[in-house]
Amino acid sequence: MFASKEDHKVAEEISNSSNIIGKGTILQGDIETFGNMRIEGRVVGNVKTKSKIVLGQSSKIEGNVLAQNAEVEGELNGNIRITDVLILKPTAVIHGDIITNKLIVESGAAFNGGCKMGVTNKEIKIGETAQPQNGRPIKREEAKAV
Repeated sequence: MFASKEDHKVAEEISNSSNIIGKGTILQGDIETFGNMRIEGRVVGNVKTKSKIVLGQSSKIEGNVLAQNAEVEGELNGNIRITDVLILKPTAVIHGDIITNKLIVESGAAFNGGCKMGVTNKEIKIGETAQPQNGRPIKREEAKAV
């Protein structure tokens, strides 16, 4: 209930960390982080962050994206779920469904799929698989044991 100042400091450092996948980099597999993320390369897998994600102009994502806030300039082949604000820049191309609380679409941006706004579930869980079992998510450690 009462967290120490040290616990708050560690939590703040984790959420303020930045991750960058540079142009020309190809990453295969899912990514989960508590901090901000910028992707300029190619990712084949799902991306999940409790903070902000920026998909740069040269980015190509083949998978689903889940984040608190997002700016998209590149290409996404998959669904995107943003709990707060999603900004689609003029070079953005999304082939999949959008679920977000607020959406800003700049002139030139394109998306082919459905759009649902007014998301009420704002919790993003890191370290758990997306498939529920018996009404609760499976932790990665449990999934390995199965």
